[in-house]
Amino acid sequence: DRWIGFWTNGKNYIGFHGTTAEELVGQAVSHGCIRMLNKDVRDLFEKVAIGTPVIVKP
Repeated sequence: DRWIGFWTNGKNYIGFHGTTAEELVGQAVSHGCIRMLNKDVRDLFEKVAIGTPVIVKP
């Protein structure tokens, strides 16, 4: 229920976001987004600002 985008090519977007299917968090069911529990993405959303560097490691 929050969106924190960190990559785009102008057509596609990748970011951190919440989900209505929290039981699927941690499974590979997207095309690059990082799905989080809603309570956790709300907390993260309040802690980061636009321009915060993001490094995603597998």
